[in-house]
Amino acid sequence: MDAFLDKAKKIDKIEEAKRLLWDHLESPSPTTLKALECSLDAHEGQTRKSGEPYSIHPILVAVLTAQISNDETMVQAALLHDVVEDTALSIEELQEHFGSDVAHMVEGLTKIVEIRDEKLIPSNSDERLINSALTFRKMLIASIKDVRVLVIKLCDRLHNMLTLDALPSQKQKRISEETLVVYAPIAHRLGISKLKNHLEDLSFKYIYPDDYFMIQNYMHSNAQNLHFKLNTFIQKVKTFMLQNGFDEEKFEVVGRVKHYYSIYMKMHRKGIGIEEVLDLLAVRIIVQEPIECYKVLGLMHLEFTPLVSRFKDYIAVPKENGYKTIHTTLFSQEGILEAQIRTQEMHRLAEYGIAAHWKYKYGSHNVSLNWLESLHYQNESIEEFYELAKSDLFSEDITVFSPKGDYYTLPKDSTALDFAYAIHSEVGSNAVDAMVNKHNASLLTILKNGDIVNIIKDDKIHLHCSWIDAVKTSKAKEGIRIACKMRIKECDILTACNILATLFKQDIQTVQTLVSRLNLTASLHKLPSQLDYFKEVMHQIASYIGTKEIRFWQLHKKGYIKPKVKEMEHLIFFTNKSLDGVEFDYCCHPKVGDQIVAFYKDSKAIIHHKLCKHAYSKILSGEAMVYVAWSTPKLFRYRLIISLQNRKGILADLLKKLSDMNLNILSIELGIRNSEQAEYCQIEAESQESKKQVLADKIKQKFKLIEMISLDDAYNK
Repeated sequence: MDAFLDKAKKIDKIEEAKRLLWDHLESPSPTTLKALECSLDAHEGQTRKSGEPYSIHPILVAVLTAQISNDETMVQAALLHDVVEDTALSIEELQEHFGSDVAHMVEGLTKIVEIRDEKLIPSNSDERLINSALTFRKMLIASIKDVRVLVIKLCDRLHNMLTLDALPSQKQKRISEETLVVYAPIAHRLGISKLKNHLEDLSFKYIYPDDYFMIQNYMHSNAQNLHFKLNTFIQKVKTFMLQNGFDEEKFEVVGRVKHYYSIYMKMHRKGIGIEEVLDLLAVRIIVQEPIECYKVLGLMHLEFTPLVSRFKDYIAVPKENGYKTIHTTLFSQEGILEAQIRTQEMHRLAEYGIAAHWKYKYGSHNVSLNWLESLHYQNESIEEFYELAKSDLFSEDITVFSPKGDYYTLPKDSTALDFAYAIHSEVGSNAVDAMVNKHNASLLTILKNGDIVNIIKDDKIHLHCSWIDAVKTSKAKEGIRIACKMRIKECDILTACNILATLFKQDIQTVQTLVSRLNLTASLHKLPSQLDYFKEVMHQIASYIGTKEIRFWQLHKKGYIKPKVKEMEHLIFFTNKSLDGVEFDYCCHPKVGDQIVAFYKDSKAIIHHKLCKHAYSKILSGEAMVYVAWSTPKLFRYRLIISLQNRKGILADLLKKLSDMNLNILSIELGIRNSEQAEYCQIEAESQESKKQVLADKIKQKFKLIEMISLDDAYNK
């Protein structure tokens, strides 16, 4: 595909684009010819930013689609993918001329409202996230009914990435960020490595140009030596296989240098230089039958020393995207190389993923699309949807097993609680403990590839609200968020009734009746946290009691006193009760800023965390309560691990920039991994920013952030 992309990038005339299309479609159907003419007519006179005719774009997207799928219906949809949005043609007209299948795909592509160049927003803008997320959600929802829409969209994005040079640098970076975070991971999930690798490398070039050209320069300056090592190793493998009974006509050994972005990610994750990346080189050994893969594996391990910790058998346990290959890393005289062993059919699936179903006319595809439906989080805000989906898409995978041998694919660094939610949402919400490899383990234990996990649960829901940053999968995050939102809303409604009953010296049933009659039920949950709303409700109830039930003066006879705001020990109370002191109960120890409730006993306010199980019991039993809020703004605590280049003044520069972001540094620990390349700095800091991802994105603009953990675990029981 490299040669094709180089050729496509240079095409600036419609006739050249058409010749390339016919090279991939030797005998196009009359409908395809008609789709081409329709596209040319519809876009006549339109130009791209580069000045070239716009029609070249849909033709080259169609060429890419043809190369990936060999499906003429998809090629026709690719040729027409912009005509409804950019011209006067309607979906109904397309259906009449090209059939419902093509019209359906074009409609799905049209619903994906692109972020047009003139609407692009700076990379550090909050609005950027919302626009990307909207595009993302529309794309996925349009694709649930027909995944072919996604494949065409990926080809469309790849051609856009090839022609980014015509745009200003800010827009190049913006589009590349979206490509790297959204489109490349989707190509990975669909198993189309041909698209994924090119999308990643093209994005990488614009987002981190210095790192890109550093790797490129290293590869170019060492190209002769690297290819010599690769060719020598390939010859050794071929000779050894021939000596052990393999027919030269029935196997193939090919070599490759890993693509730039994967090299960069290894450097970034481990904080090492390119010279320290162990396996820049890889060979693929392609055989006829699956059983031969294991014979080759045995031969490789007999001839070369394997690095056992890097061995992975994706034939026995395929990836969710259908990928099947044995990976093993080998020591040889040429250095350390990765060997990938697969059959021809596995190779086609690895290259083309779900598109192999159309390209090679397989009876059915082996790519799971469960992830696509699971991304349809209807109840989340657009920002939450984006973050949940990114955590599912943009991550490496591990495979873990149930005691019965069922296997589950999870993102790297997933916890036992992620595994519980992967089994079923009820298993996750009722989980209390875990056994990992037959040893007792916390639900927050980070799982490793191949772990055997058994979840221990009971018949009650257990809240794990402070663990939301610790889990990795969207299903776990969504499950925790929903359970905790429901519990908090339930507590707020019950607390509101208890506060009002205490204030007016009424029983709970009377208050609940009044709330219902005043149509306050739907909004009552706001009362314990919004003082203005509390005052409004109090006034409505007092007026209603005065006019409809009993005279308001009778409240005074019962000892009613108008409530006042009282401030004590960093807390604000709104009550008509005398307050002699504040106590924090022993069971939950809330920190400043945590969600709290206050019970009234013996002229004292007893403070609990809102999610404390003892507090929940007291709320249910209707104990006397008063309104409480923190008088100081909440500060959120985070632990940061940042990779720094070892140069003079780098630490001072880091601290200054963190201070500019209004981070209050609480502690700092510096550990040197190696004197040549990187230092790791661990920092604990406070910030008024409650959204971890927002703060992380700001830090990533300045430094390489390895890890960021929220330390707000005030309630972790």
